[in-house]
Amino acid sequence: MESHNQGKIKQPRSVVVLAVVVAALGYFVDIFDLLLFALIRKTSLREVLAPQLAALPADQHDVLLKDWGVWIDNILQMSGLLVGGVLWGVLGNRLGRLTVLFGSILVYSVANLLNAAITDIDPNGPLAFLHIIGLGSAIHQFEVLRFVAGVGLAGELGAGMTLVSELTAPKWRGYATTLIATLGIMGAVAAYFVTQWVSWRMSLVVGGVLGLSLLFLRLGVAESGMWNHLKSSAKKGSLRVLFWPPRRAARFACVVLTAIPIWFVVGTLVKYGDVIGASLGLPLDAKPDPGRSIMWCYIGLAAGDLSSGLLSQWIGSRRKAILFFHLLTVAGMALYFSVGGQSLNMFYVCCFVLGIGSGYWAVFATSAAEQFGTNIRATAATLAPNLVRWSAGGSAALWVWSETWFVNDPGAAWKAAVITGAAVMIVSMLALLGVHETYAADLDYEEV
Repeated sequence: MESHNQGKIKQPRSVVVLAVVVAALGYFVDIFDLLLFALIRKTSLREVLAPQLAALPADQHDVLLKDWGVWIDNILQMSGLLVGGVLWGVLGNRLGRLTVLFGSILVYSVANLLNAAITDIDPNGPLAFLHIIGLGSAIHQFEVLRFVAGVGLAGELGAGMTLVSELTAPKWRGYATTLIATLGIMGAVAAYFVTQWVSWRMSLVVGGVLGLSLLFLRLGVAESGMWNHLKSSAKKGSLRVLFWPPRRAARFACVVLTAIPIWFVVGTLVKYGDVIGASLGLPLDAKPDPGRSIMWCYIGLAAGDLSSGLLSQWIGSRRKAILFFHLLTVAGMALYFSVGGQSLNMFYVCCFVLGIGSGYWAVFATSAAEQFGTNIRATAATLAPNLVRWSAGGSAALWVWSETWFVNDPGAAWKAAVITGAAVMIVSMLALLGVHETYAADLDYEEV
């Protein structure tokens, strides 16, 4: 490791405050757009897939909507996040943290605006060429634009956390990143209410306009002094440095695995609560509304993020804080599966409790930024959360596959979720053993 002193120059308070505010608002818009599809999943797909639904019996509609939802959200959008995680992570170290903050929000804002205009194209009209490239139908446009949106959404959190971590004094770093995560998480709650007030297409327009508006606020944000000092480094953003030697790659993998329960909770237990809730015994006329489930979960996540961030500061440990919230997540899952089927209100309570338990995203994101040197910090801090989000596709696939073990069993969905949840928690808690303690660590060094 090679240390530098320039990055240790104390930044004016106004510079730090502006960076924190802009990063928090950016993450707010990021979460708003990231959860938007989950909130409009049923209404949008019912419109776009109307011909296919009309050809199916009514009791098969939810199955078709679930399958398309898993494909577009858990697979395509999350794969976009993975691709974007690599792209923006490398660019964040090579071109600067601010470049990613501007570029990523521009990509997903434009994708949302285009998504609001999807439609089946007249094969004899002026846009007939879209049929040639496979984009003649609204559903295929939906698929591509959610992938592109995922690519754009991938850069926001990592770049913001990296920039703030490098501008903020070590003893205050955890508080700053906690504030970003806590305020940002509330973007999901705002998205829920927007989708209740306006149509699904207008919700996408709102998300796109929010992102474009934020670009102007970012014009006054300062670049990281640590990154500026690296301008002559030949190893900025190198994936080879991140994944070699093997012990560094293993540490990165462990960081990612510690957070996969968060997106199993959000991506499966909450987003598909209507399916799992029915299998737990809730009657058909009292199935959970996915949007409301997400809202209550994210209120819990905001409380959890604030609590986990403060806890890590008070006890002086990122690892112990994550372990404590791992145990809370296990308790939340136990509550969800044992009493979640008693009533609709109880199900929403369980979503809220699960949100609190899995609300250690702030500590995870902070730890991911602190684990590695300045020359690969943005790469690690951007790629790690997007790998976690991408894992939602894997855990959802495991859940769907596990359902095949329970043929003709009305409780197949929740039993498969128990199996998946147990596997996720065991892997995550073991991975914590391979994560370094980084509380108040000096970040002004390079990986070699």
